[in-house]
Amino acid sequence: MQVKLGRLRIGSSEFQWGSRTYVMGIVNVTPDSFSGDGVMGVADSVRQARQMEAEGADLIDVGAESTRPETWAEPGLSEAEELARVLPVIEGISAAVSIPVSVDTYKAAVAQRALNAGARIVNDVFGLRRDPGMARTVAESGAPLVIMHNGPAGGDHVLDDVYRGLEESLKMASAAGIDRDRILVDPGIGFGKDREGNLEIIRGLSRLRELGCPILVGPSRKSFIGTTLSLPVEDRLEGTAAAVALSIAGGADMVRVHDVKPMVRVARMADAIVRRGGP
Repeated sequence: MQVKLGRLRIGSSEFQWGSRTYVMGIVNVTPDSFSGDGVMGVADSVRQARQMEAEGADLIDVGAESTRPETWAEPGLSEAEELARVLPVIEGISAAVSIPVSVDTYKAAVAQRALNAGARIVNDVFGLRRDPGMARTVAESGAPLVIMHNGPAGGDHVLDDVYRGLEESLKMASAAGIDRDRILVDPGIGFGKDREGNLEIIRGLSRLRELGCPILVGPSRKSFIGTTLSLPVEDRLEGTAAAVALSIAGGADMVRVHDVKPMVRVARMADAIVRRGGP
């Protein structure tokens, strides 16, 4: 099923879905990032964001809490701690770059304060399911939203599980008054899925087109790459590149990555093949 998507304005930037693949650069303001790229402090975060913008990133995604699976059973970062980490960074990056800043959080209060501080889009890795106030906060702000599938999905029905989970989150968004045309969906590579499940999601990504939203995929440095290639997290660039290219072939509109410069090149090459160079 082919779904024609339109355009979305995020801050001062316009995103025309289908014209090319957009690249979201990751700035982790946390000492325990799974990928080992966490930075602490405004100056280092701003420096990293500026470099990503220069390398071709279209957005910067700022997160202050690790969402590694092994941390899920532990008490999460408190709201006060998350705000103390993320707000100065969002303020600093927003003033330093011309591309939109995204806040990676599942807490409504953090999302609201981050939007006030300069963030232009909310990336909720729990798909509106963790904080009952998140849908209302996003609806009232008018900000775009990334809804990610987070949770068990596997076996022969992984795509069905992901599809149904995203569909339920979209219903929650609609009930709160969030327009479908300002939502992106993310299948949640690495979140509650085993190696085979992650591979199957990328193989069958085009099915998520039926949801009628742009698709964001975040395979960067994830453990399924390490397991497949028997490589540590710092040596997964080529595996990430393969996953990014095949996600684009499957219909991804945006990719979320740590290594912006090489992944922008991968995306441009994939676009030249898949989209015949653009519209």
